[in-house]
Amino acid sequence: MRITIDTDVCVGAGQCALTAPGVFTQDDDGFSELLPGREDGAGDPLLREAVRACPVQAITLADD
Repeated sequence: MRITIDTDVCVGAGQCALTAPGVFTQDDDGFSELLPGREDGAGDPLLREAVRACPVQAITLADD
């Protein structure tokens, strides 16, 4: 699975980091980013919920 964050759309709400803190974090400006080594979601059971929680739909998932 490949996770993409559209940084032009992200508003820094942080819902992804709150929902799946094992996959997402926020950079110094508050925008979402993936944790190192978690680019594929690492099987996190909350990944899809974190994607749904994004208020601006800046995160997409694609099957490899």
